[in-house]
Amino acid sequence: MIKPNHLNRLLLIGVVLLSLALAGCGAGGIGGDRPTVVVASKDFIEQFILGEMYALVLEEAGFDVERRLNLGGTPVAQAALLEGEIDVYPEYTGTGLLTVLGLEVMSDPDAVYNTVKEEYEAQFDLTWLEPAPMNNTQALAMTQARSEELGIRTFSDMVAQADQLVLVGPPEFGEREDGIPGLRAVYGDFEFQEFRPIDTGLRYQALVSGEADVVVAFGTDGELAAFNLVTLEDDMGLYPPYQVAPVIRQSVLEANPEIADALNELAPLLTDETMQRLNNEVSGEGREPDEVAREFLLEQGLISE
Repeated sequence: MIKPNHLNRLLLIGVVLLSLALAGCGAGGIGGDRPTVVVASKDFIEQFILGEMYALVLEEAGFDVERRLNLGGTPVAQAALLEGEIDVYPEYTGTGLLTVLGLEVMSDPDAVYNTVKEEYEAQFDLTWLEPAPMNNTQALAMTQARSEELGIRTFSDMVAQADQLVLVGPPEFGEREDGIPGLRAVYGDFEFQEFRPIDTGLRYQALVSGEADVVVAFGTDGELAAFNLVTLEDDMGLYPPYQVAPVIRQSVLEANPEIADALNELAPLLTDETMQRLNNEVSGEGREPDEVAREFLLEQGLISE
């Protein structure tokens, strides 16, 4: 028979052990030696690949991972972070600067990164880990043949001949501040021969078929590599850099600093050329994003079979 004082002692030990277990359960519940980390992504191919990479690297580091990929656009992902519904997702420095913080355009990559990191920590208790060298900025591109024929390599070159050029892009590009109005504000008043609004999925086909001279692009689009296109240089700095980096809740990072070690090891491998190739494997070759992500990480030695 257990005496009352012994029973009280056993109950106290049980409460302490339970409290310790709950204290170590982290963002997503009790999951063994390390907590569950909720990894999310936004709703397009590159984000699916990056989100899966983050998840696989963290699993390799010993974390349990809950995936919430294809979560939605920037406002949805940002809100989910602030509410504690997710712990980390890939974001772009230019998006943080303009869309989330509403600040003015800056062209220096280090200045943009430092600004978003400082402001996210001060305003949101969120932080940015190391950025990748890749830059998924808004861009304009041409075929090699047309670029060489007209001698166009920069935005300024393009503007000088704009009245001879057909531009194809999403309908909103004609009205957005970072579209044609933004081009005019930075590069001077000019008119394209024609701006042809088109569905995003059809724009590259319109370019390579000769229906257009210039296409609205993004710096890591898979089609840029697949069609060997020339990305024009934004020589007067209309667009900020859009380097990708993990944005994470500070409380999660402080409790689990190993997350930064794992994800920062991935960052320098993500160049423009690499992301163009990986994106094209999904958009052009029809492979699954998780398959492409796993294969890349295996090749780089960041995960094991």
